[in-house]
Amino acid sequence: MGQTARVSAVVWTAAVSLAAWLWLLLFQGFFWRTDVRLPARREPEAWPSVCVVVPARDEAAVLPASLPSLLAQDYPGRAEVFLVDDGSTDGTGELARELAGRAGGLPLTVGSPGEPPAGWTGKLWAVRHGIGLARARAPEYLLLTDADIAHAPDSLRRLVAAARTGGFDVVSQMARLRVESVWERLVVPAFVYFFAQLYPFRRIGRRRTRTAAAAGGCVLLRAEAAERARIPDAIRQAVIDDVALARAVKSGGGRVWLGLADRVDSVRPYPRLDDLWRMVSRSAYAQLRHSPVLLAVTVVGLALVYLVPPVAVVAGLVAGDRGAVALGAAAWLVMAGTYVPMLRYYRQPLWLAPLLPFTAFLYLLMTVDSAVRHYRGRGAAWKGRTYPRPGALPDEG
Repeated sequence: MGQTARVSAVVWTAAVSLAAWLWLLLFQGFFWRTDVRLPARREPEAWPSVCVVVPARDEAAVLPASLPSLLAQDYPGRAEVFLVDDGSTDGTGELARELAGRAGGLPLTVGSPGEPPAGWTGKLWAVRHGIGLARARAPEYLLLTDADIAHAPDSLRRLVAAARTGGFDVVSQMARLRVESVWERLVVPAFVYFFAQLYPFRRIGRRRTRTAAAAGGCVLLRAEAAERARIPDAIRQAVIDDVALARAVKSGGGRVWLGLADRVDSVRPYPRLDDLWRMVSRSAYAQLRHSPVLLAVTVVGLALVYLVPPVAVVAGLVAGDRGAVALGAAAWLVMAGTYVPMLRYYRQPLWLAPLLPFTAFLYLLMTVDSAVRHYRGRGAAWKGRTYPRPGALPDEG
């Protein structure tokens, strides 16, 4: 009787997991599709002016592969690049000037904001300084892009054309992250997959939905919308600044679009699991608003949705319960099927799809670790700066 009850519990749990996957497949904004790319666009008769703002802290290793691509933008209007050297110790600012001198192209200004005051995350303080420098040029648009992002020569003109054609205040592309090492292949596509599950791209672009998000590596922002939403001052404490920016703009009546990039790539390597672990754990608990209740719900939800299917298959095989095997296998199959488009987008082998439960387990551990770091006072971090609590003074590391 006890064994029957245990197997019955496995069957019911597997059935709930399968139901959850069917709901995600059909009713979560078709998050698993990867065809949300730059919307239809036409080139404007007069190209608006654009200022590109690049916050950079100790980025000398990646600048040679990224900055020349910005300076080489084939943009018909007036454009200028502002790189904000945020207290770098590796010669980031000097290297940027040297690269600009060799490459030519768009004019480059290198600025330095000084140490961020209390209540500011370091990256947003650097962005604020860059926007302040750009404001003297009175641009119509700001392109906020990270120092590790390489752009195709027509990237800026495509972004501007899409924004003008669609009437968007924010047009953001999720840069294609590097996928070369074993751990990058296992973790990186899943990172984008999970992000799309939380923020379905199709919903973000709709006027009547509250869903809002952006990808911080590539955000074209209309300057008027930035002033109206008080960007970045209104989000100065945000650790996940791209999502906070999109929410601020959309809540103020602005239109936001986010999709996958075709020709915008991150050149930053994450060769080891530890590198990827730090990337995720630095902000995972902030995503849950530092709530123990949301953390518990997330852990249970990840276990139910991602871990139960393979566990049900194994438990069913051991106990000889065909129902548990069938339900677990069905849920696992739907899960793997929704992951296939993202693997194709990243040009990865499809045999990685059934391994998604293992990757999800890693993300569960990263999320718990993020909470542990928060309560130990280590908090979120950006380039050596840690933020133990919202509004706390940065601690240089």
